[in-house]
Amino acid sequence: MKTTYRAMQVTRPGFLELVERPAPLPGIGEVLIEVEACGICGADASDIERADPALQPPRVPGHEVVGRIAALGEHTPSIWKVGQRVGVGRMGGHCNECVQCRQGRFQLCLNQPITGASRDGGYAEMMLARATGLVSIPDELDAEEAAPILCAGIATFNALKKCGAQAGDTVAVLGIGGLGHMALQYARRMGFKVIAIGRGSDIAQDALKLGAHLYIDTNEEDATARLKSLGGAQAIVTMIDHAETVSGLLAGLAPEGRLVVLNPSKQPLQVPAGLLVGGQRSILGSITGTPYENEKTLNFSVLADVRPWIETMPLEKAYDAYQRMKSGDVKFRMVLTMNRPG
Repeated sequence: MKTTYRAMQVTRPGFLELVERPAPLPGIGEVLIEVEACGICGADASDIERADPALQPPRVPGHEVVGRIAALGEHTPSIWKVGQRVGVGRMGGHCNECVQCRQGRFQLCLNQPITGASRDGGYAEMMLARATGLVSIPDELDAEEAAPILCAGIATFNALKKCGAQAGDTVAVLGIGGLGHMALQYARRMGFKVIAIGRGSDIAQDALKLGAHLYIDTNEEDATARLKSLGGAQAIVTMIDHAETVSGLLAGLAPEGRLVVLNPSKQPLQVPAGLLVGGQRSILGSITGTPYENEKTLNFSVLADVRPWIETMPLEKAYDAYQRMKSGDVKFRMVLTMNRPG
């Protein structure tokens, strides 16, 4: 095993620096992962831009991590072996002690670290992780393909499972980007009539290729009116954080339809109570999911041939890759690879 590893740390808010660190040893219930790939997610922006400058050593971001177990800490469950392919998502491993864990709602654990935020993440060649946060990676998926599924994949897959729609129902996906491009693929393969809602004609062909039956360009037409003309959507899954746009689309829900919110806005949603009561419509939030649910998402992706559209860049180019993600100049997910130059 290597004695040192490279990592991109947040030396000061908004800035990533390539450093060499001594290889850590896993503690009780932990594993050391030799990272092969790490996706760059929109949520990384908060971790990087709002990093605590007093934290020492500085935090390493990244929460779409795929690699192999390099070392096991004491009392690690026997299902995990050295050399095994594993991943870690945003939720860094439940505690197994809090009320939520005792109820089996591990994704809502009150004491789990947030990967890349409250503990170091995967913009690095090595990473420590709680065994309770580990996800087994199918052999059929490359590390670069699997990485975004650990966040964008499970977030959208779980949201669609909760949306209340059945095969043949109309489901609208609002926002066709890093999350939305996964949602379109899953929704199509789940048997829904898929409506993609985006801004601009440049994304129309991609949306249809990804699985949408219809694309609504909000620059050209009223999306709510169009949904109403189609009989309303049984579910709208929104990836965007623009509260006014999301609120305006509520009237496009069919009776007993459901709005599923993935991306919280700083502004509150404006919700007419009569719209909810009169048609028995509802709104719910959806978080990513447990490691077990993440494995189901990965396995479904293999079974249904769902893959993220990715671009890759080497670890040392993480800052450039991060800036491209922020600019929106990526179709549709950026993934860091850990091969050393030379």
